[in-house]
Amino acid sequence: MAGRSYVGRRNATFQHWETLLSNRKKRQRAGEFLVQGVRPITLAVRAGWPLVSVLRQEGRRLSDWARGIVDEAGAPVVDVAPELIAELGERPEEPPELVAVAAMAADELSRIEVGPAFLGAVFDRPTNPGNIGALIRSADAFGVGGVVVTGHAADVYDPQAVRASTGSLFAVPTVRVASHARVLDWIRAHPGVTIVGTDEAGSVELAAHDLTGPTLLLVGNETAGLSQAWREACDVLARIPMGGTASSLNAANAATVAFYEARVQRGRGRG
Repeated sequence: MAGRSYVGRRNATFQHWETLLSNRKKRQRAGEFLVQGVRPITLAVRAGWPLVSVLRQEGRRLSDWARGIVDEAGAPVVDVAPELIAELGERPEEPPELVAVAAMAADELSRIEVGPAFLGAVFDRPTNPGNIGALIRSADAFGVGGVVVTGHAADVYDPQAVRASTGSLFAVPTVRVASHARVLDWIRAHPGVTIVGTDEAGSVELAAHDLTGPTLLLVGNETAGLSQAWREACDVLARIPMGGTASSLNAANAATVAFYEARVQRGRGRG
């Protein structure tokens, strides 16, 4: 353990942590975010994600899991009064054993490896942080090598997004990029990558398109879909056939279908 201190009142240190819950600008300025929950904290430590500090509930006998995290994290430990850590864990009736303060990763596309088996995803201007987390979780489940969040979007490091990813944020390189042009410059530096957009009016069914080669899958904003700039950049626009009365899928659900289809095609060696 790197050291231990104590926070038992609403001092400047606690107020800083509190802003990480709800203030995106201050999160970004600090380059830090909160990690809540057993699985996300476990996967952060397992992935070697840089932790700024581990907050432990003061006065509580920790479980074997929590003691292991405290020992393995290699970050300063801060004992925090139960009522304060309950606020940070957003569990007022059951204060968590631990909450972690983590450092944000660099928003560098070089974190995402592009090779012959590349499968990447772009989420264009998502407005719901929960959808970001859910998409990252699906990306992890189906072997997507990296996620890029573009445009004016909800925050990848919002607590809702981190929770919804159930720890997959620490396994799948996820990069925030303001401009689609920067992503295109990056992907065009890797010849042979096909850009496939998902759209309910796409010209081909997703399952009819070959996804076995290096592919960048695009998923649009929950309301407006893909921007015109991204539509023009696509090599193909593909649709997911649906029955029933639904006219469209939730963005994260549509992404999950696309990731699954790519995984199925690659598993059977199509192409």
